[in-house]
Amino acid sequence: MSEQNSAERPLEHDLLFDFLRVVEAAAVEAARTMGQGERKYSDQVAVEKMREVMDSIPMEGTIVIGEGERDEAPMLYIGERVGIGAKNGNEGRYPAVDIAVDPLEGTNLCATGADNAIAVLAAAEKGGLLHAPDIYMKKLVVGPSVKGAVDIDAPVKDNLHAIASRLKRKVEDLTIVVMDRPRHRQLVRDIRDAGARIRLISDGDLSAGISAAVAGSGVHALMGIGGGPEGVITAAAMKCLNGEIQARFMMPEQLEQAEDRAKIAEDIADRMAKMGIKDPSRVFDTNELAPGKKIIFAATGVTDGTILRGVRFFGTGKRTQSLVMTTETMHVRFVDTVHVEGGPDSFVRFDRI
Repeated sequence: MSEQNSAERPLEHDLLFDFLRVVEAAAVEAARTMGQGERKYSDQVAVEKMREVMDSIPMEGTIVIGEGERDEAPMLYIGERVGIGAKNGNEGRYPAVDIAVDPLEGTNLCATGADNAIAVLAAAEKGGLLHAPDIYMKKLVVGPSVKGAVDIDAPVKDNLHAIASRLKRKVEDLTIVVMDRPRHRQLVRDIRDAGARIRLISDGDLSAGISAAVAGSGVHALMGIGGGPEGVITAAAMKCLNGEIQARFMMPEQLEQAEDRAKIAEDIADRMAKMGIKDPSRVFDTNELAPGKKIIFAATGVTDGTILRGVRFFGTGKRTQSLVMTTETMHVRFVDTVHVEGGPDSFVRFDRI
């Protein structure tokens, strides 16, 4: 495929189901370690399998959000090139793609067998995803019906009333997801004082953010402070789901538990400047976190969750459930895949979702 033709063709046409294969493979590998209590090992096998499958895809991929900097991560580090087009002699022959990955979102969830662990990937044309450092980010995520009605700087009570008004329900009927962390003590008090219900989660605010934008999930918003890279991936999902995320990076002096704040803040500010973020205190909206016009989002359940079932193993194979979507067609696909293994006696198992 020529570079001109690859630029004209939609990314969905060329890469959507390749990226589905990536998250399916990572989820299966992680699921094999479920409940074993080895969170680092669970993450390692997911990273290695995701890397292996991505290198078989006809693309020139660049990791813009991954497992860390070059000297911190052996694979899928920020700036790493992946795909067939990243190999010598293949440059310029395949679509150029920026990629954000979380091979196992919810490592603790997988290690303990808890709900909502997923393997996830977002991709866009070059420059289509913000290069975000691995620092904290304050987030507010809502679905399509509430888009434009909330403000991350407004009092919690005002945002809850705005959400309730748009959803035509009482504040008391709202369910807000918050990560169970000491830094959220005041946020939890504010939500409870307003009368809304809270679902405290131990990990996995990316999965929770997606749930907030899917009608029928029982989640009406995500609030609180989590990882910055996960915020960018959430923004990619919001672009596909017509939801909204507002976010602000959190410098160490804004967090109670931060130590040696001045030194850490200087290092973070330098890293952010190199990534093109000149004003770290500003509020980023969905389009600023994920400005791409051609965004693909793919996630596969590792353990059972709010919107995706986890990997199920049976005698001659396994079954996965995934979510794949794109801004180019605004199609949202829930993909149920039976991976058949073995010889002539293999069979396909059918279970109703």
